[in-house]
Amino acid sequence: MTTSSENRKLIVVSGASTGMGASAARELARQGFHVLAGVRRDQDADAIRSPGIEPVILDITESEQVEALAARVAEDPRALHALVNNAGVQVNAPVESLPLAEWRRVFEVNLFGHIAVTQALLPALLRSKGRVVNISSVGGKFAMATYGAYAGSKFALEAVSDLLRREVAPLGVQVVVVEPGGVRTEMADRGIATANRLAAGMTPEQGERYGGLVRANNKLMASGTASGLTADAAALVIAKAVTARRPRTRYTAGRDAALIMRLGRVLSDRTLDRVLAANLRRHHP
Repeated sequence: MTTSSENRKLIVVSGASTGMGASAARELARQGFHVLAGVRRDQDADAIRSPGIEPVILDITESEQVEALAARVAEDPRALHALVNNAGVQVNAPVESLPLAEWRRVFEVNLFGHIAVTQALLPALLRSKGRVVNISSVGGKFAMATYGAYAGSKFALEAVSDLLRREVAPLGVQVVVVEPGGVRTEMADRGIATANRLAAGMTPEQGERYGGLVRANNKLMASGTASGLTADAAALVIAKAVTARRPRTRYTAGRDAALIMRLGRVLSDRTLDRVLAANLRRHHP
């Protein structure tokens, strides 16, 4: 539980419309924080508004909205305890067929948007000696076939988290990464729909090369999501990263994430390739 002093502190959570972000906002409000929950639409704001949760319209790729968030934090007498960079999009397609515009869109949301929000709120976090919690993924350590843009952006977020931790730790700000595996949220369903849309735009030759791979990966994604953590369970890990007095630099969320991380530390690249390929092969048509 939080202390009475923490009850007066602010937390910003981006991507709080649904899924882990919404669950994390509710859990942190339950623990006594005042949560500024970033959502993109008015109807999402109405859905999440509750005691301890103040929705703010926030598309992290829109500079005006990021500036408005920073102004809202600056005008509040309460200290900013943490920024939870949770917003994200998932796009799955082979490297050859994924349009460059899609690569840029994924990086704008999953990397550059988080950097923009972090830059805007770092002055407040430096004053409060708060922390940045970046929601990455097991895809930030291990890139599976068709996950190029998503994994690339998460790999980059992991690197930025490491260097930011080394820059601001001497100044009293902590940086923590949360790496979920499969989580039962709407993100996977949207990812599968996007994968199918992109697959429909492949050339006949690309479809012959990669069509089976895309279909197998969609089945694997659906299976992993169905057996994964609930959003509420993942939110408990995020809340721990936010509230732990001496947080670890990284937390995994889910048994699948912990297993993949362990395998990655002991297996060679080629062996890991074979393990991932065998797992995917079970889902091929």
